[in-house]
Amino acid sequence: MYALEVKNVSFSYDNKDNTLENVNLTLNKGEIVCLLGVSGGGKTTLFNVIAGLLKPQSGSVFLENEDITGQTGKISYMLQKDMLLPYRTVEDNVALPLIIKGTKKREARRIVGEYFAQFGLDGTQKKYPAELSGGMRQRAALLRTYMFGGSAALLDEPFSALDTITKSEMHRWYLDVMDKIKLSTLFITHDIDEAVMLSDRIYLLSGKPGTLSDEIIIKEPKPRRADFNLTEEFLNYKRYIVSKIQ
Repeated sequence: MYALEVKNVSFSYDNKDNTLENVNLTLNKGEIVCLLGVSGGGKTTLFNVIAGLLKPQSGSVFLENEDITGQTGKISYMLQKDMLLPYRTVEDNVALPLIIKGTKKREARRIVGEYFAQFGLDGTQKKYPAELSGGMRQRAALLRTYMFGGSAALLDEPFSALDTITKSEMHRWYLDVMDKIKLSTLFITHDIDEAVMLSDRIYLLSGKPGTLSDEIIIKEPKPRRADFNLTEEFLNYKRYIVSKIQ
């Protein structure tokens, strides 16, 4: 059973020319899968279909074999910006999914508090988002996404706003924390290096309408070597992807 499965999905705006055409993808439990392609290729549209924000003209979306096509609130979705509420403390931002579901604030704070150390956020509970660095804000946003629950999460370019050094540090942290919490993750990026560094598999979305043109399995075991991005294996993956992306 897949954590997430997209079957034969096609989508068009206002029933005009398709933006997506017959898209099929799977996400296994505990897996990190990347959706990679050029801007305007339909990646965010596909995420909105998976999240139930858009209903496809044809095809279905399944979360652990449950048909969730066109249903919101079934899968957690982290947008490119961290979207932390500036007037709430970090712990109350992170606890928000639990509070929305009816958990009392004190209990929600207790539950999320157990994860702050694991996510490298210990000591930030009573701070406000403006007091955190960009990397720490993204950690808080990812923890909030995790607290939404469910077996899978969508991350839309989660590290794109970070500088190169911070992004590299976040990549190492992300792989470490994902190995611990086993959250099945589908993420969007335009960064080929990031896709190869983080993913178990990469889907290439290309063309108009957007279709999945290739699937690349990254065989480098996890946890990944710190210098993996300097190896010939890494460069071979990168060369292949560059040759295929249009």
